[in-house]
Amino acid sequence: MHIPYQHKMTAHCETGTVSGLLSYNGLPITEPMVFGIASGIFFGYMKMPSFNFPTFFVRTRPGEIRKKISRRLGIDFFTKTYEKPEEAQRELDQLLEKNIPVVVKVDFFYMNYLAPWMRVHNNAHFITIIGKEDSKYYVSDCYHKDVAELDAETLSKARFAGGMESPKGFMYYPTYIPKEIEYERNIMTGIRKAAFNMLKIPIPFLGVKGINRFADKVVGWPKLARDIEHLSHEVMRINVLLEDQGTGGAGFRFMYATFLRQASEMLKNEQLLEFSGRMMKIGNDWRSVSVFAIRMNKDKDFSEGRFNELSNLIRNCAFAEKAFFTDLYKYAKNYKK
Repeated sequence: MHIPYQHKMTAHCETGTVSGLLSYNGLPITEPMVFGIASGIFFGYMKMPSFNFPTFFVRTRPGEIRKKISRRLGIDFFTKTYEKPEEAQRELDQLLEKNIPVVVKVDFFYMNYLAPWMRVHNNAHFITIIGKEDSKYYVSDCYHKDVAELDAETLSKARFAGGMESPKGFMYYPTYIPKEIEYERNIMTGIRKAAFNMLKIPIPFLGVKGINRFADKVVGWPKLARDIEHLSHEVMRINVLLEDQGTGGAGFRFMYATFLRQASEMLKNEQLLEFSGRMMKIGNDWRSVSVFAIRMNKDKDFSEGRFNELSNLIRNCAFAEKAFFTDLYKYAKNYKK
């Protein structure tokens, strides 16, 4: 049993699975459009007890994309978590027998069709199950070029892995999609809310304020690291968080620029095209941060001067994003058809 689902690689697992499922069910929508309407772009810098070192994030929380798309476009999704793996597998199999592709949340580590060096424990990965044969499941994973396969035991381990953000067998699929989608209104809502989140949340480590905090705090990283090897690892993670982990490059900024360009084309709106160009430049600014972190690592130069340079590059991003989102918020707030 193999559902005729169109598999394709995408930049990010959550936006990719939402886009893929909606397209399969009759609503062709691109991954950047999903990301933009759902106000996926964000930033935060924090040190939490569960982390052994400060970290940053460049998008909204896992699961928020689907929730925002549901609310803004009027799409209903069936969602469910499970306590018993047997029940989760049985209900998944029943849906597949009805030719219903299903997205499940898994621990990325168990995706054994990927190269070993890629696989780390991460409980916020989404894949689409598109068929089953005997004890073998067919998987559409945005990070794999072809339809992949997982045996039932491995899939169950992935769906019920322990740790932070445990999947608990979570699955979802759409049950209702409106015949008509009000793209213009929802695009502007998504833009306005994204800009609001970046500018106006009164928490000092979120949005543009979070980027400035990152710039302030990164100069103190050498004092927080156990040793040079640890510091080297954390500096390299800057590149990983900006360029890998499904961001589409430079911390989702390029994906957001693509969303604005697609919105411009859909709405025949030249102003949005100008904003897209500005966001592309911001993405390049973040790429400069990423490249500089790689260079620091390669040169093994973790001097005070190098961290000051890194801090200045990050602060330039904060300055550019504040100006960008201020203009974008004003435009979206005052937008009239």
